[in-house]
Amino acid sequence: MTTASTDSVKGPDTVRAEGPRDFIRDIIRADLESGRVKSVVTRFPPEPNGYLHIGHAKSICLNFGVAQEFGGRCHLRFDDTNPTKEEQEYIDAIKRDVRWLGFDWGEHLYHASDYFEQLYEWAEHLIRAGLAYVDDQSQEEIRAARGTLTEPGKNSPYRNRSVEENLDLFRRMRAGEFPNGARVLRAKIDMASGNINLRDPVLYRILHAKHPRTGDKWCIYPSYDFAHGQSDAIEGITHSICTLEFEDHRPLYDWLLDHLPVPSRPRQYEFAKLMIRNTVLSKRVLVELVRAGHVKGWDDPRMPTLAGLRRRGVPPEAIREFVRQTGVAKANSVVEPAMFEHAIREVLNRTALRRMAVLRPLKVVIENFPEGKLEELEVVNHPDDPSAGTRRVRFGREIYIERDDFMENPPKKFFRLAPGREVRLRYAYFITCREAIKNAAGEVVELRCTYDPATRGGNAPDGRKVQATLHWVAAESAIPIEVRLYDNLFVKPDPDDVVEGQDYLSNLNPRSLEVRMALAEESLRNAQVGQRFQFERQGYFCVDKDSTPDRLVFNRTATLRDEWAKINKGRKKTG
Repeated sequence: MTTASTDSVKGPDTVRAEGPRDFIRDIIRADLESGRVKSVVTRFPPEPNGYLHIGHAKSICLNFGVAQEFGGRCHLRFDDTNPTKEEQEYIDAIKRDVRWLGFDWGEHLYHASDYFEQLYEWAEHLIRAGLAYVDDQSQEEIRAARGTLTEPGKNSPYRNRSVEENLDLFRRMRAGEFPNGARVLRAKIDMASGNINLRDPVLYRILHAKHPRTGDKWCIYPSYDFAHGQSDAIEGITHSICTLEFEDHRPLYDWLLDHLPVPSRPRQYEFAKLMIRNTVLSKRVLVELVRAGHVKGWDDPRMPTLAGLRRRGVPPEAIREFVRQTGVAKANSVVEPAMFEHAIREVLNRTALRRMAVLRPLKVVIENFPEGKLEELEVVNHPDDPSAGTRRVRFGREIYIERDDFMENPPKKFFRLAPGREVRLRYAYFITCREAIKNAAGEVVELRCTYDPATRGGNAPDGRKVQATLHWVAAESAIPIEVRLYDNLFVKPDPDDVVEGQDYLSNLNPRSLEVRMALAEESLRNAQVGQRFQFERQGYFCVDKDSTPDRLVFNRTATLRDEWAKINKGRKKTG
C-alpha cells in the first residue's frame, strides 16, 4: 500500500485563539479539542485540465490557511485521472500559481496516479465482495437507465454477473483487450436510491490515452469519485474540504470508505464556492475561450485565471484579502466585482509607487516660460510613505496634459482647465489657459497658457486657491508607452443568461480591451516586467511581459474613483 509521509503530531495547544471564525474552522477546532484528530491534514486537489482561476483561490486559501492556523499541513494533489484532458503545462501552471498566491506544500506533492495500483487492487476487492461489476452497456444506455429525481433507475442486465466473470473481464479491461467505451466497472449499490450518485456509479472506464506521468502503462482510469476519497485515506487527510456541488457525492464518498480496507478515515465537508458577477468560472468555457482565440491565452489579463490576474497586476495579498472578506458559508451567493476591486485598490494604494502618465495627450505651450529652459522638480514617490523617497521630473515650456482635463465650454461643476481659468500642475506651477488652437475640423489640438513663476511647488504666495490639480508630462523628456485598458469580458451580469438559440459567446464584450499610445514621465524608462505603479489620477498599472526596450506596455489593473464621471453621468441623465 502506498502511504504518504507524516509530520510530527501537533495537538490542540497549537490552535490560535485569534483569527477568522467559520463553520469549517469551528469543526476543526472541535475535532482537535475532542481528540478525534491529533493533527490537521488538508489537501488542495486540482484536476490538471486547465489553469486555476479566482474561484480556486478560495479553496486554496481555505485548505492551506486552516492547515497553517491549526499547526497542520496541506497537500497539493493532482487529480490526474483523465489523460485526455490533462497536460504538463497545466501541472506546471498550477504549482506556479499556488506558490504565487503565497502557499507551499513542502514535501507533500502527490498525484492520484501515484495510487493507481492501490486503487486497482481496491476495485478488485469490491468485485470479490460482490460490490462491483463490469457493465457492457454504452454510456448512453447507462444514462437512460439511471432514472430521474422522481423515478428509480433500472438494474443493468449485467448486474448479476459472477465474481469470477467480473474479475476476468476487469483484468482484461486492464490488459487493453477492449476499445474505449466497451465496458465500465460499476459499484453495486442501489438503483432505487433517492441519491442518484448511489445508483451504481461508474468506478473505472476504458481510456486508451497516454498519461502525462504514467505514459501507456494504463488504459483504464478511475473516476473522480473512486479516486478522491481513497487518495484522501492513503494520505491521512483529516478534513476533506470541497465545494457544495460535492455534497450529494458525500454518501458515495462514505460508502466506498466503509467497504474498503483503507488506512484512515477522512471526513468530507462542503462550503459555498466563490462566484463573482460578470465572471465566468467554468473551466470548460475558459478552455473554449483560449482555444477559439477569443482571448490571448490563459494569462490574458481579461481572464479570471490566477495567471491572468497576476499579469494584469493584481497582488496576491489582494486576492487573499478578498477571499477572507467573502468568508466561508454553507449557501452559494454571488459577489459583486466591486468588492474584489476594492481589495485590489486597498493593497495597491499602500504599495504602488506614484508616477505621471497622460493617456490622451493634449499639447500645452506655456508662452511666458523661457524657450530652451528645463527645470527639475523634486516629487515624492508615495505621499503616505516617506521611506519610498523622491525622484526628479523635468518641466519645460511644452508639456502634455490629459485631453479630458480641458473643456472649451465647461458645465458648472467642471473645475479643470478652460479658457481664462487657472489650475495647478501637480508638483509644478499654476497655469492659466489663454487660447485653444483648433485644426481644420474644429478640434482642439493645442492650448496656449501662461504660468505664475511664484507658484513653484504648487502653492501661491498670496494664498489664492485653485479648484483643480492636473497631472502632466514634459514634452522634452516624456517617453511613449502602450497602455491596455480592460473592461469586463462579458457584458451581462450573468454571462450564461442568454436568449434561446444563443450561447455564452453572445455575451462577450467587444470593448473588453482598449489599446492606447500614451506618454509617461521618463523615470519609468527602466521599469521592469511585473512592477506596479499608480498613474496619478488614472489608476493602477503593471508592466506587461510584452514590453520591449523601445516600448513599455502597461496593463491597467484597476481604475481610481472618478467623482467627475459620476457627476457627468448624472448630468446626462437629467439633461
